[in-house]
Amino acid sequence: MTAPAPGTAEPRPLRLPGVLTGDELRRSADYLVRCQEPGGAIPWFPGGHTDVWDHVECAMALTVTGLEVPEHAEAALRAYLWLESSACPDGGWPAKFRQGEPATTLREANHAAYPAVGAFHHLLTTGDTGFARRLWPTVESGLEFVLALRGDHGEILWARSEDGSPGDHSLLTVCASVHHALRCGAALADRLGEPRPAWTQAADRLADLINGHEDLFADRSRFSMDWFYPVLGGAVQGTAAKERLNERWDTFVLPGLGVRCVSDQPWVTAAESSELVLTLAAMGETDAGTRILRDVQHLRDPDDGVYWTGYQFAEQVRWPLERSTWTSAAVILAVDALTRTTEGSRVFLHTWA
Repeated sequence: MTAPAPGTAEPRPLRLPGVLTGDELRRSADYLVRCQEPGGAIPWFPGGHTDVWDHVECAMALTVTGLEVPEHAEAALRAYLWLESSACPDGGWPAKFRQGEPATTLREANHAAYPAVGAFHHLLTTGDTGFARRLWPTVESGLEFVLALRGDHGEILWARSEDGSPGDHSLLTVCASVHHALRCGAALADRLGEPRPAWTQAADRLADLINGHEDLFADRSRFSMDWFYPVLGGAVQGTAAKERLNERWDTFVLPGLGVRCVSDQPWVTAAESSELVLTLAAMGETDAGTRILRDVQHLRDPDDGVYWTGYQFAEQVRWPLERSTWTSAAVILAVDALTRTTEGSRVFLHTWA
């Protein structure tokens, strides 16, 4: 396990009193280790496909629990090193891998951006500057791939297709996530003595577009992520953030069940619920976040602590019949953000400056 940075205190146990114990969270993280492939990739579930964004989310969760469980810390390192070995020459990643092999040559912008968040999170959590330097070229090439997808107004087109052409539209959730990644990448660059002011400028431009020109993005307003991701990614803050969440709170939040994935389907998911909790934690709304995380515990499998992806409440069935790794990871990260247990939680609280 990576040693804490010199001068840092021993890590506090990760738990959320009244909702999840430390042992329960460690059991959830154990599932991520069991699913990890020999090469380091963490698929959606055993035998499933891997995508880089969700893989990084799992790596961050393992970094958090790895402060107490050496096996988890080592699994997180393997996960990040897999990013290094699986990237395309242009800095992006195939949108989907199966058993370690690319299943497509489509490369998505949010996938290429998110390793910056993971690398900065790992540095803040562990204090391991040496490993951050090891990851730096991968982070840098990923963000440069993303910036090569800028549209006419500074928005990020969603992907580069199999033939190398850029996508024909931009997505709000993607740009909010890229905004977050550019901020994290710039902060990482500063700490490594490799300043990248152009990344901060690109993030500033995305924030302007997200706050004032939402019509530039393709309409995905039925998805709850388009509702809260501008806040989760740090582009919308303060009063504007509160107003944004209040506007559609009753559309997406179902007391006792969790958060809808889409507004027009009777389906709640633990991942969207947990990501809204991350959003609320960043806003200081920890009581509301704790309630939502408590509500979604009906999706926790009591036998092994793994989370089912979602619940179709009209039919009263779990759906789909899968236990996605990134769902358990999102729960772990949400607990960390609510409790501010690790330094890495500042990545989601936007308090690293």
